[in-house]
Amino acid sequence: MDDLSPQQETMAPVSGNPSKPAARKRGIGPVLGILVVGMIVAGTMYWLDTRNFQTTDDAFVDAYATQVAPRVTGQVTTLLFADNQHVVAGQKLLLIDPADFQAKLDQAKAQQASAQASLEQARAQVAVQQANVDQATANVRVADADLLQARQDYDRLRAIAPAAVSRQQIDAATAAFHSAEAKLDASRQTVSAARAQVRSVQAQVLAAEASLNQAAANTRVAELQLSYCTLVAPVAGIVTHRTVSAGNYVNSGQPLFALVQDGRWVTANFKETQLADLHAGQDVDLVFDAVPSVRFHGTVDSFQAGTGSVFSALPAENATGNYVKIVQRLPVKILIDDDRLKDRPLMPGMSVTPSVRVH
Repeated sequence: MDDLSPQQETMAPVSGNPSKPAARKRGIGPVLGILVVGMIVAGTMYWLDTRNFQTTDDAFVDAYATQVAPRVTGQVTTLLFADNQHVVAGQKLLLIDPADFQAKLDQAKAQQASAQASLEQARAQVAVQQANVDQATANVRVADADLLQARQDYDRLRAIAPAAVSRQQIDAATAAFHSAEAKLDASRQTVSAARAQVRSVQAQVLAAEASLNQAAANTRVAELQLSYCTLVAPVAGIVTHRTVSAGNYVNSGQPLFALVQDGRWVTANFKETQLADLHAGQDVDLVFDAVPSVRFHGTVDSFQAGTGSVFSALPAENATGNYVKIVQRLPVKILIDDDRLKDRPLMPGMSVTPSVRVH
């Protein structure tokens, strides 16, 4: 057995090689099996975890933005803010040349002063006319007393025997009696005229008061117009998107810059097929593209009363014959209640991925 021919020596090693690949295959098989099982286990765990969340990549940071425009027309003299500066409510932001509005205010004040003087004059006339009424009333009492005396004299002479008095005396008493009656009637007419004059000047007082009220209103309008030359921040926020510079002539209602308010939240456009398990108060994990390595906390706040297509500039006409059903998206408001974001520069429009825990 030890003496082999050269050919047998050459062939002997070849006859043992096929067993080594088979052994290697038998060693790889268990490894592949373990990997497959591991992948199945990992996939199952991932599915079990993700089924507890509803997520979307159609979400962004949102905030209220106020377009600031002047209420008056004029030339801008001064800007009191820098681009992207944070301002507080009531802070002065821009000044418009007030010269024209100051002149109108001065004119309105002069008219108000004139109306006030006219009112005082009308009130004085009321006092004068009331004094005339009092005097005329006193004259009526005097005339009434004179009439009483004249009547008594007349009656006394008529009661005396005709032979005891002269005809001239009787005529004089009769004339005095009728004259007293006429004077009393005249005095009464004077009282009526004086009272009518009082009513006339009282009407003038009312007209003067109305003129004064109108002048005072014009003054207040002029004061408001003058105050509008100073634009102030209506709310706290960041001034941005400025389209005005000092020296520009601006019109009333022309947007000059935007004021992004301080509050921030997330608007997530979930598919309608994801909404079955979503409700207000659920916890949300938020991953912002600006801070991808950190998960922040949020809470589902509310659901918009209509899909995004309903409020679009060109809403879908589903009643047409070429209708194609597509899955709609509903904006969901998510509040950010994580204090770690206070120092983060979150701006409207920045992307975020929310994951709502539904189970």
